[in-house]
Amino acid sequence: MLKTRIITAVVLLAVLLSVLYAKSFAFFAIAAAVFYAAAAWESFRLFGNKHPAIGAVLWAVAFLFLVFKGDLARMQLVFALCAAIWLIRLVPSLRVGLPSPDSFGNRLLTGIYAIAVLGCFLAIVVLFRHSPLYLLSVLAIVWAADIGAYFSGKAFGKHKLAPSISPGKSWEGAAGGAIAVLVLAAGSTMWPLLADTFATRVRGAWGWGGFFIVMILLVAASIVGDLFESQLKRRASFKDSSNLLPGHGGVLDRIDALIPVLPLAVLFDSWL
Repeated sequence: MLKTRIITAVVLLAVLLSVLYAKSFAFFAIAAAVFYAAAAWESFRLFGNKHPAIGAVLWAVAFLFLVFKGDLARMQLVFALCAAIWLIRLVPSLRVGLPSPDSFGNRLLTGIYAIAVLGCFLAIVVLFRHSPLYLLSVLAIVWAADIGAYFSGKAFGKHKLAPSISPGKSWEGAAGGAIAVLVLAAGSTMWPLLADTFATRVRGAWGWGGFFIVMILLVAASIVGDLFESQLKRRASFKDSSNLLPGHGGVLDRIDALIPVLPLAVLFDSWL
């Protein structure tokens, strides 16, 4: 299992770097659409949609239309909508629960979450248009939070964060993830080669106080994204969102924490 997980991780990293640095926006957009279609298919399955493949194709076509025909520079309303969706509807569900799978509320929530996932992938494209490094600098915040939370939780985890949703997560793990992000992001701002990265731009525009607030908000958003997908899987009795990525589960399992973070990062970036 570990060997399979490592092989898949290496392949994914190679694919990511080749797509990022192929110097072809069309190639990047099409690759993003493929992963978006996979994530959409998985999310529709989790919501109990009877025709997840059809829904995934339709949303992927809409994604490509927006990428190639829309004005990405003027999509702040989409990202603001995504932030509102998480704040008003998806975050409260972690406390009040999800609607019945066969209810109108569930169908409505299916569309709401689909918009959130769409916003995540549109944000990926916007950040990539700035530069591949800039996109990686935002992704690295989520990766650092995840890795820091994992090791801190293993070493110190005693107080459960959301035991009814994800028993393995702890407040100590969340704190460790936040510390890892703050340390790594702060360190990156002091390296001249990383002058045009998200963390460096935030610190330069808003100082250390603004830097601290933004990083903590992004870490919190990543935890919420992870917990919401765990909630969906628990309701559907799924261990993973799919088995598309051997040893890692599905695409949604790999990007769940990114879904609320990336639109929020684009909003912050627009204010820098």
